[in-house]
Amino acid sequence: MPTIGRVVFTPTSRRVCWRAWRLEDWHCRSNSSVASPGTGALFTIGAGLSRGGRASLVAAFACTLGIVPHLLAALTGLAALLHASALAFEIVKYAGVAYLLYMAWGTLREHGALKVETKSDARSVLQVVRDGVLVNLLNPKLSIFFVAFLPQFIARDEPHVVARMLGLSGVFMLATFVIFSVYGLCAALMRDRVIGSRRVMTWMRRSFAACFVALGARLALQQQ
Repeated sequence: MPTIGRVVFTPTSRRVCWRAWRLEDWHCRSNSSVASPGTGALFTIGAGLSRGGRASLVAAFACTLGIVPHLLAALTGLAALLHASALAFEIVKYAGVAYLLYMAWGTLREHGALKVETKSDARSVLQVVRDGVLVNLLNPKLSIFFVAFLPQFIARDEPHVVARMLGLSGVFMLATFVIFSVYGLCAALMRDRVIGSRRVMTWMRRSFAACFVALGARLALQQQ
């Protein structure tokens, strides 16, 4: 049994130390992945600019909710199938590309991510939830992210693999909600200045539409 001075490391204590170290690493990886510019962040910022702080929180929650199917796919093995099957990957990928192009078109037509609303009724809230969930749901890279990286953070002798995967995924989802909420709330603070100028709104719509197109192109070029 390994010792350092008077400290005795049992198999259980080694596993606890390993899990704590890997959890910190997972925190860093999750935060860097979520904070990098992407469709979810762009959608949440758009919700904050056009609909206000409450809508940005709804958008952040919806994007977080869109992670759940990818987590379930990883737990049930469907994500591994997506990773192994080129056809399945391409189908999901191009469905995501088509939806991003639809988002770009809707933004230019003033009824998409930057649709300005003074009051948020139940229908508009449901629309934000639907769009936010679909933004993340149609991103096959999320499923592959869980399949590729989650096993690296689970010890070989881990007695509760599913519980460990759920815990790590919960950390990733919490990071998603918190970081996207910060993005959206910061955007909401600028809302009055943005929507008060038709020229600025026109520029913002064109910029957001171009970003959605660029993200769609990046997704189309991604490989398994």
